Amino acid sequence: MFVDEVQIMVKSGKGGDGIIAWRREKYVPMGGPYGGDGGKGGSVIFRVDEGLSTLLDLRYKKRIIADSGQNGGSKNMTGADGEDVIVSVPVGTIIYDEETNAILCDLTQHNQECVIAKGGKGGRGNTHFATSRNQAPYIQENGELGVTKNLRIELKLLADVGLIGFPSVGKSTLISVVSGSKPKIADYPFTTLVPNLGVVDVEGVKSFVMADMPGIIKGASQGVGLGLQFLRHIERTRVIVHIIDISEASGRDPYDDYLAINHELAEYRFQLSQRPQIVVANKMDTSGAEERLQKLQSQIGTDIKIIPISALTKTGLKPLLHAIVDLLDKTPLFNIYEDSDVVDEVLYDFDPTDPGFTVRQLSDHLFEAFGPRITRMFQKTRFGNEESIKHLSRCLRRMGVDDELRKINIKNGDTVRIIDYEFEFID
Repeated sequence: MFVDEVQIMVKSGKGGDGIIAWRREKYVPMGGPYGGDGGKGGSVIFRVDEGLSTLLDLRYKKRIIADSGQNGGSKNMTGADGEDVIVSVPVGTIIYDEETNAILCDLTQHNQECVIAKGGKGGRGNTHFATSRNQAPYIQENGELGVTKNLRIELKLLADVGLIGFPSVGKSTLISVVSGSKPKIADYPFTTLVPNLGVVDVEGVKSFVMADMPGIIKGASQGVGLGLQFLRHIERTRVIVHIIDISEASGRDPYDDYLAINHELAEYRFQLSQRPQIVVANKMDTSGAEERLQKLQSQIGTDIKIIPISALTKTGLKPLLHAIVDLLDKTPLFNIYEDSDVVDEVLYDFDPTDPGFTVRQLSDHLFEAFGPRITRMFQKTRFGNEESIKHLSRCLRRMGVDDELRKINIKNGDTVRIIDYEFEFID
């Protein structure tokens, strides 16, 4: 089964918790803190496997969850890291963030990797909190939580040349005779329900990858039939080979077919109609084909040369392949998405005036403090430990949370809400 689009949820592992432990040895008086750190959580990593050709393996996986890191141990032993989850995908896979529709990565090379959900850091044990004033700290950190992401994964075939045209114009026959591809071939509409790839070798000098695209119908660019799924696979191609059935037996008007297919390309994204295109008249071995070809050429105009072939009798294939090679040599790769859609890199720009948090007044005696730094600190705090809570309070004060609350006229005894916790402000 060919699957080219799936939706899954991935979640990285939580970091292990640091622990509170003490050094207890017979000849080591006042041994001090000896608690180890937690291990880091496992990450979810997507890796390209060129042996795959479909997303079928992900079709029935609704969730992919990495292991959490283990808690630290005594004697300053760090907990084991959570095992990463490696997800194998075919070449040409694009991973989107389902919520923002941003492209997280475009995987186009064998063994290329992308960390989609990074595992949480392990928390620190009480060894890290020893100072000259507090030589026996009952403080440790919990591990950071894992990252949860909803993904949309698409497969867009990585081919140099795409064969397009209405159903039953001879695309599958052509790719079968010029490459080693063995598609199913029959004389009825929609024989090809999935794209087929084949490597074409031209006289041992030049080779390229050709894709036989399933037949396109009117309205495909608007989602009629399976149009959007079909057109998606043309996006990466550099050269389009437009095959037209020139035979009388088809009962079709070649010029109407030519206009209809190009209209669907123009209506689709990325200006597919602007891609270099070679027009091919197939089934030249049938009666009346020569007259219909001349008529089509006059309707299209002399600026566009039509290459006549018969895929069944293998005539005219050599000029076609040489025309494709010549066009490929001077055609660059096309960008298949807008630059603004790609999460290529994240710039962390330090701003000394940014406190990293925000405070606001919700009502007469209720205030709120929030921000990513505060959230991370709360995730790491064990609230069942009084000394850990005091440590959190000192950290918030050093960050300037107290000062900012005073600026908005907080009073003694007012309530401060942070995430799901409420505290009484004591000045």
